[in-house]
Amino acid sequence: MIARTWHGKVPRAKGDAYYTYLQQTGLADYQHTPGNRGVQVLRRDEADYTHFLLITLWDSVEALQAFAGADYQTARYYPEDAAFLVEFEPVYHYEVLVRE
Repeated sequence: MIARTWHGKVPRAKGDAYYTYLQQTGLADYQHTPGNRGVQVLRRDEADYTHFLLITLWDSVEALQAFAGADYQTARYYPEDAAFLVEFEPVYHYEVLVRE
């Protein structure tokens, strides 16, 4: 199993709207991609920014490619992300050793 992490930072005033947008885009796409085994969405508000950390679980590289494309090592962004995100960040992949 593979864990994929992605971090996004938005202005705090856009935090709620971005979460709604995530639900309509990436989170919905995860649920419809065979081989996705779940997602955790973590949120942290700071003085000026809201941080989102997404952790998704995947059966295989092929499942990741079905979601992200052949270059699965690159983050998948959606058209309206530029209106929210402060910067475009990379994704990271980890082998899952323990899952309880």
